Amino acid sequence: MRSGARESMPGMLDTVLNLGLNDATVAGLARRSNNERFAWDSYRRFVQMFGNVVLGVAGERFEQAIAASKAARGVTLDTELDAEALRELTYEFQGFYEFPSDPREQLSHAIRAVFDSWQGERAIAYRRINRIPDDWGTAVNVQQMVFGNLGESSGSGVAFSRDEVTGAPEPSGDFLANAQGEDVVSGVRTPRDISELRTWLPAVHEQLMEILGTLERHYGDMQDTEFTVQDERLYMLQTRNAKRPAQAAVRFAVDAVAEGLLDRERAIATIDPATLDALLHPTFDPSTDYEVVARGVAASPGAAKGEIVLSAAEAVAAAAAGREVILVRSFTEADDVAGFHAARGILTSEGGKASHAALVARGMGRPAVTGASAVEVDEAAGEVRIGEHVLAAGERIAIDGSLGRITLEDVPLVEPQVSAQFQTVLEWCDQIRTLGVRANADTPADVEKAIELGAEGVGLCRTEHMFLGERQPLMAAVIMAEDDAERRHAIEQLRPLQEADFEQILRAVDGRPVTVRLLDPPLHEFLPHPADLPEGSAARKRVEQLQESNPMLGTRGVRLGILFPELYEMQVRALFAATARTPRARIEVMVPLVAYERELELMRTLIERVAGEHAHGDYLIGTMIEIPRACFQADQIARDADFFSFGTNDLTQTALGFSRDDIEGRVLARYIDVKILDRSPFETLDTPGVGQMVRMGAWLGRKTKPQLKLGVCGEHGGDPDSIDFLHDSGIDYVSCSPYRVPIARVAAAQAAIHHGRR
Repeated sequence: MRSGARESMPGMLDTVLNLGLNDATVAGLARRSNNERFAWDSYRRFVQMFGNVVLGVAGERFEQAIAASKAARGVTLDTELDAEALRELTYEFQGFYEFPSDPREQLSHAIRAVFDSWQGERAIAYRRINRIPDDWGTAVNVQQMVFGNLGESSGSGVAFSRDEVTGAPEPSGDFLANAQGEDVVSGVRTPRDISELRTWLPAVHEQLMEILGTLERHYGDMQDTEFTVQDERLYMLQTRNAKRPAQAAVRFAVDAVAEGLLDRERAIATIDPATLDALLHPTFDPSTDYEVVARGVAASPGAAKGEIVLSAAEAVAAAAAGREVILVRSFTEADDVAGFHAARGILTSEGGKASHAALVARGMGRPAVTGASAVEVDEAAGEVRIGEHVLAAGERIAIDGSLGRITLEDVPLVEPQVSAQFQTVLEWCDQIRTLGVRANADTPADVEKAIELGAEGVGLCRTEHMFLGERQPLMAAVIMAEDDAERRHAIEQLRPLQEADFEQILRAVDGRPVTVRLLDPPLHEFLPHPADLPEGSAARKRVEQLQESNPMLGTRGVRLGILFPELYEMQVRALFAATARTPRARIEVMVPLVAYERELELMRTLIERVAGEHAHGDYLIGTMIEIPRACFQADQIARDADFFSFGTNDLTQTALGFSRDDIEGRVLARYIDVKILDRSPFETLDTPGVGQMVRMGAWLGRKTKPQLKLGVCGEHGGDPDSIDFLHDSGIDYVSCSPYRVPIARVAAAQAAIHHGRR
């Protein structure tokens, strides 16, 4: 019984093998195969799997019984147990539950169990992480068994049409002789590399390589297959498009075009943009020497370090508390999927490249080292032993999933470099996409990184970050001033600092456009807490006067510029002074939180007056659209705007009535469970609601000014699904964090392929 979901979910849905065996049919299987041990091994496997998968008997009970049987007979491997030992285990297992001997009853229960596994905790967690809709469901495939455990000329394995870690054009995978597929993927036994199949069964190896090529040409994508060999005859059990890490996806796309397998557009479509984060993650500093305490299989690329946790639940709890952790296990199970998502990296002592740990880690872009046999995990004692080292949970460890190395040293991590293949893919995407990609950047270092990663400018420079830290007392003095003269004095102290900030950013961006948002956050962020000031003091009374019951909807954004015009005037004056000293500077002045057209009209008058004092004429004035009313009145607001930038973070909050900080911690999980939402609206744009506001604002704005420039500068600007919608909505550019820029470039190209170029 195999699942058949619309989207591959490796290891998340249940399988039942060897169904139909009972006390009568096991004898027939023994006669047909002339191998009594094989028949009882298959029967034992079925009773064990049926009890665990269908009826929920804990897997540890079966494994403990097997371990006891091996110890009693002085053997170490399951394959060393004889027919009599397997017969005894089978009947012992049947004592754990009421075993149905009728094959039709077995079939009915098993089909139901596979269907029910769609609603299992691990499957639900996997769908949440990978954005797979709950209502897709799964089919159940009833397949004739072939037996890889029939003897030494039989076996089972997993084969990829290319290297599943690097994407190199050499098939890879694992297999085990005299084993069923569950032995290979469970990670309980460490398998052999697929290259050894050539020595073991040359004809089977040759046939498998030919089939892998045929499947790849047919599906136009890298394939992940499962196979069984029964008495030297090859059977292909299933194939699917391979889940693979980012560098493998990029390598496959480039090679597939070079080989004539795909054209550029089809090759780009095979890449999941969300996984490209892995190419931008740190690695160990290659110039640093460190002690390698153990080695394992390089199962998923990237380096990570953190505190040791020994269970998925601990990983989730630690991540929620802001701690960086490495999940260390003997071998992982499908139920650990939430822990994989929470951990920085995964380390297991058993399993190979096709183990559950490896597959899930690669799919999530988490570094992983598997099959590190020197790592002994004692979960009961809460410790990990690596040779002479004994580590308690909470101690730090570091792994290199690209090289399979483990160290206890605090190795420095270095920023990744874009590979030649990745650069090729990005250049293809730039030729295809019509949506511009800028970056949200507030410092010269952020700007330089963004440009290095392909940003075409800065779509959001948040000036409030320049007033925090050491400058916060100066900003507080501006706000708390008792009269205009005192306020002007404080502002004049800030102006040269702000001017220097702008000049550094303009020089770093080197002639590309920079959208500078004037001061936006509420006043309280710059003020001391009243309790920190002497009771009865003038300063405390002034701070208490300025407190607001709902500051996010209070004195912020353009309201600051209207109440304290000297503050906005200082920012604009500093910006234009910096612009005058910077060759080829291109600035866009953005007024935040506009709801009324008169607000922007007043601010435009102020900006143009200050700009007129300088010789620089290459500038635009616009607004951030982040209030529902602004979307509905966009045709009026556009009269005084050269551009709109949709601030989808605040637009989502104001449109849905959600406080981002509160909703994600208290409400979101429940809303997803009861299917009000399928994901966070702050992660992916709420297209039926907020998305339609964006479209309305864009349409009304261009109704007034057909050439009005339109951008999006919320977090959604780096989300592939949101980018697809924004491309189709006529947006000119998106702006995202620097490390999301390559993702946005690929997603924008895929949107152009999907919807057609504009």
